[in-house]
Amino acid sequence: MPQQADSSPRSDPLPPVAIRLLKGVVHRRDNEGLWQSLVRIQSRVRDHFSVLNLRLVLNEAEGYAYLRTRDDIDEDQESQVPHLITRQPLSYPVSLLLALLRKRMVEDDAAGGATRLVLTRDQILEMERVFLPDSTDEVKDKKRLTENLNKIVRLGFLRRMASNASSVEPTYEVQRIIKEFVTAEWLVAFEQRLGDPSAKHTDLAESGDD
Repeated sequence: MPQQADSSPRSDPLPPVAIRLLKGVVHRRDNEGLWQSLVRIQSRVRDHFSVLNLRLVLNEAEGYAYLRTRDDIDEDQESQVPHLITRQPLSYPVSLLLALLRKRMVEDDAAGGATRLVLTRDQILEMERVFLPDSTDEVKDKKRLTENLNKIVRLGFLRRMASNASSVEPTYEVQRIIKEFVTAEWLVAFEQRLGDPSAKHTDLAESGDD
């Protein structure tokens, strides 16, 4: 059960938590102290952001939290309040990578793999090759892929792992929050667009601006 807000005089301060949420996704592994503070005062956080037509999504099991626009906003309210959380149009290559990463996570979970899905750039490139035109320029392919992976890192769905002496190949951890945005319905819609050459972009579910 989620912990209730602490109403005592020594309750955790709201500003540090609120400011961090406005900057993007909060992951438990990045700052355990901030995460525990968020869990303790989550009721205050929800009340604070509700006046901005935002709601807190907090997944204690997976260890992440973020803000998104409230679902109960009617059209009149929506037209009067500026959007703090926006939809971001994604290019076909970035959408393809998100779909492939999400599917790989589904397969990994079904196989009873570790909770962390870590892939090298070469492994991701191999996943992507079947959907791309034939190419003999490996350097160009890796440069293009790295640029798209960096975009996904900025969106919060990948985390670049620190390099070590035994490997010079970039390595990425797929963040479990990808499940919140790349849903089964999103995947179905994207697969339909794969057969439509005129569909060059797709919209990602709401995410915070960088």
